[in-house]
Amino acid sequence: MVMSDSFSMGVFKDSFRKAFEVGEGGLLTRSSNAKLEVFTSRDFKCSGAVGGLSSTGKKSVAVADTEIGEGGTCQWVIGSIDKNTTVAFYFDIVNQQANAAQSNKQAYLQFHTTYLHPSGRKRVRVTTLCNRFTDSNMADIISGFDQEAAAVLLARYAVAKCDNEDPHDVLRWIDRMLIRLVAKFADYRKDEPSSFNLCPELAIFPQFIYYLRRSHFLQTFATSPDETAYCRTIILRENTMNSLVMIQPALLQYSFEDGPPQPVLLDTCSLKSDVILLMDDFFHVVIWRGEKIQAWYDKGFHEKDDFQHFRTLLQAPAQDAKQILNDRFPAPKFIQTNAGGSQARFLTSKVNPSNGNAGQTDSTSVITDDVSLKVFMEHLIRLAVQS
Repeated sequence: MVMSDSFSMGVFKDSFRKAFEVGEGGLLTRSSNAKLEVFTSRDFKCSGAVGGLSSTGKKSVAVADTEIGEGGTCQWVIGSIDKNTTVAFYFDIVNQQANAAQSNKQAYLQFHTTYLHPSGRKRVRVTTLCNRFTDSNMADIISGFDQEAAAVLLARYAVAKCDNEDPHDVLRWIDRMLIRLVAKFADYRKDEPSSFNLCPELAIFPQFIYYLRRSHFLQTFATSPDETAYCRTIILRENTMNSLVMIQPALLQYSFEDGPPQPVLLDTCSLKSDVILLMDDFFHVVIWRGEKIQAWYDKGFHEKDDFQHFRTLLQAPAQDAKQILNDRFPAPKFIQTNAGGSQARFLTSKVNPSNGNAGQTDSTSVITDDVSLKVFMEHLIRLAVQS
């Protein structure tokens, strides 16, 4: 699926071209008519899968009673797969107390993937995984927690729920999930927010959820139905890193002092007048110039021999953006703007509005009704430590 303003736009043309890219031997890089089946040991069952797939309705002892996404089955069909195809699976432990009591007990999970290779041959891939059960030892559980993958799994679950529920109800469900998680795993004294401490394995998970709540996946205001459907379709199929970029865009800073580009906070404090920013939210690649940089550019300093360093500074983000545009499928929209420019909204709508209510009126301030990450965390901590 590709979304563009017209068939003549670069976004459509580049995406269409990449859809028919060939690899070694001149064969397409995509396979088709895939079937994916899951097998579990008796200790847990599959509640469902979320991704670009459809249920075949096949039943087995591995099927859980609760359904998440495409549930009620142990087998799914996928029309097209490639090396980046990703599916989220959700499982339910059958007898939690009995399994927790046997802390060294192993759980086994196996995937059978059958697909038609571009060469015309049928291929089968079998993947077997093993995980250990643990008791109520929190340190043991935390050591196995992947907060990046967890954020993407929660995002996909939320997007799947939006098919049948109001997005506002889904937002409240996410809030409850987050409060329960930090209340259970954080260190704190009851009713003392100042004593709250979250271990490194969980430290940035609330931050991911903050940006997820503000994303186009759950916020449909000022977004057309086809844009919402497109964004939700893409996050359901991309890998963890690409999905995280959709949830919390990556921001790089280019300046005279720092040398190589530096990753900076997705925050209004990063909107400085003497820097160039490159933002990647998967769907858009934005180059943003601060007021001073744009003023120097308007005066033509980059065309003068004495300002070679300024010309180099302007070229660096353009080269990095070109690399992203060449590698990404579907092709993102490229935007070049400056502080106060009409298209600066693509960046300012994503950043954390840490100065949003500070009364600032310069071109780098962001005026919004959204709460900042700091306020969000304060509310979360207060609710988590309540008796």
